[in-house]
Amino acid sequence: MDRIAERLADVARSGRYILGPEVEAFEREFADYCGARHCVGVGNGTDAISISLRALGVEPGDDVVVPSFTFYASAEAIASIGARPVFCDVDPETFCVTRESVQAAMTGRTKAIVSVDLFGRLAPDVRGLGVPVVEDAAQAHGARRDDRRAGTWGDVATFSFFPSKNLGGLGDGGAIVTDDDEVAELARRLRFHGSTDKTTFTEVGYNSRLDALQAAALRVLLPDLDGWNEARRRVARAYEARGLGSADGVEPPRFEDEEHVFHLYVVQSDRADELQRTLAEREIGARVYYRRPAHEQPAMADYPPMVDLPGTAEAARTHLALPMGPLLDERAIDEVIAACASG
Repeated sequence: MDRIAERLADVARSGRYILGPEVEAFEREFADYCGARHCVGVGNGTDAISISLRALGVEPGDDVVVPSFTFYASAEAIASIGARPVFCDVDPETFCVTRESVQAAMTGRTKAIVSVDLFGRLAPDVRGLGVPVVEDAAQAHGARRDDRRAGTWGDVATFSFFPSKNLGGLGDGGAIVTDDDEVAELARRLRFHGSTDKTTFTEVGYNSRLDALQAAALRVLLPDLDGWNEARRRVARAYEARGLGSADGVEPPRFEDEEHVFHLYVVQSDRADELQRTLAEREIGARVYYRRPAHEQPAMADYPPMVDLPGTAEAARTHLALPMGPLLDERAIDEVIAACASG
């Protein structure tokens, strides 16, 4: 925290609080980290999705395929620009879309796909289906597959820097990552009221800019991200090595070392609600996140699914997030496993 406080004091003295050199520096550093040409800092992860879709040419009335088993913002960002969320199913073992589930939901009006890297796991590659892909990587900072990081598995990727993320700031913040020069240029205009010079406004845009204080904090934290992610993987391996899989009816997540960054450690169980109550009785925090998937939310009533979503229903019913963090020790892990076994 001392390093962050010093950087924030530097920003305060500079008088440059909105965009400016601190944001530009973070954009360069985060783009380099992801392995992309461009990073565009925005106000939050939801705006990042909306702006990305518009920069890709999605217009009101267009269809955008999106999983229902995800945080509501993945679908909200589509509807907020006048497009239609078309919900697709997920693989209940990985919680992510599959190429087949995306194809099953595509229509003649599909103009884009939002593929979500959920709980820290990279979704399968769904590019090459004839429309651009937005990789919603808000829960997967630093995740890798085949030596490619989250942020490079779509035509555009979006990130959130909400404080609870693997790379979290001191408030709201987000980013758009892309290799496409034109998309990046349009995203920069859209985040700033559709303008590059405060005088000429070529689009109806947003007031959605990453501020310099957030960028400064994120620049301090970014070099530690890989170490924190590896610590999370060690915790995940310890859960299995110390016997979580032998607890009755508890299925740990399967993962490869270089793929999953465990934003959350989510198990599956037919008795998930009972387990949550048992853990709560022992003052152990455990949460369900999407028991009511996005397509069942009241605000999505105008967008009923066009295909069956059995994987979504199973994932929603059986998932439970157990304690996870880079500082979780073996004693705490053993307490969680013992509680799961007793439940």
